[in-house]
Amino acid sequence: MADATQARQAAANAGAGVLTLEREAHTLADRLPEILINAQRIAHTVAHGLHGRRRSGPGETFWQFRQFQSSDTLRQIDWRRSASSDHLFVREREWEAAHTVSLWCDLSPSMDFRSHLAPVTKRERALLITLAAAELLVRGGERVSLLGLTPPSASRKATTRMAEAVLAHEGSEAQQATQPPKVTLARFSGAVIVSDFLDPIERTRAHIEALAADGAVGHLIEIVDPAEETLPYDGRTEFLSPDGGQRWVADRVQTLRARYQERIAAHRAEVRELAQRMGWSFLVHHTDRSPTEPLLSLIMRMQGSGADHRWQSQESSSAEYQQQPEANR
Repeated sequence: MADATQARQAAANAGAGVLTLEREAHTLADRLPEILINAQRIAHTVAHGLHGRRRSGPGETFWQFRQFQSSDTLRQIDWRRSASSDHLFVREREWEAAHTVSLWCDLSPSMDFRSHLAPVTKRERALLITLAAAELLVRGGERVSLLGLTPPSASRKATTRMAEAVLAHEGSEAQQATQPPKVTLARFSGAVIVSDFLDPIERTRAHIEALAADGAVGHLIEIVDPAEETLPYDGRTEFLSPDGGQRWVADRVQTLRARYQERIAAHRAEVRELAQRMGWSFLVHHTDRSPTEPLLSLIMRMQGSGADHRWQSQESSSAEYQQQPEANR
């Protein structure tokens, strides 16, 4: 009898779990079109000048006219431009080359947090930034993939397919993970990792080093709710783990604020040091700020100077994007 009761209880729990996942899937399905539209709108806002390589080479975009040289062929001469001058001119195109950029977005339970200081959850903002970045990259002629979910693609529908993949895998083990898959990316490829990076630094280091093992370069974008950084609470406060399985009560939480902020700052410094050591860049985005800010910073870092498209690894100050209009929130 006891075994039968336990079996019925287990079945009921499993059914409740399925219904919970179904509700979450419907909620995400309701929100994904809006998130996708917002991602495309934000990408359109900041797309200008995304992938200019700033050098001549194979491509479709006009670069400049220059005078004909002895090493040039007659077929390279632009006769229309040359007709208005006493010199022969060659029409050069801007160098273009497709790269593969793998994106990964942390959709684990810890990303569901939203305080009274922010309009959206960390999860929603991370997904928005990931999709918008993919849209920008595809518009710039790059191949993008959602690490572990979609293959590399340069299709203009790549962003939509990413959103569909997120929905199709809602509640899966891959989406419960707090770290990207331990895979080795190809040399000269890129990566954009969007997460709150709250795992112990040893776990983060192992996964990021695996991605960069063969020389891939990229970005770490930390998504932070302002309350996670400042602990703006007073008096008796109850804290729950992301899955609700643990709780902790602080009688006078304000007495912990200074020590808490020190530990948060120290942990962030470790993540920043990890990125800098690998030649990756690192930036912090607060969910009460405009989502265009990290995208603008991302673009500036992707527009490396010199003969090749490189990811710039220098730490960027918040001054890069503090002047963005609040209307973009």
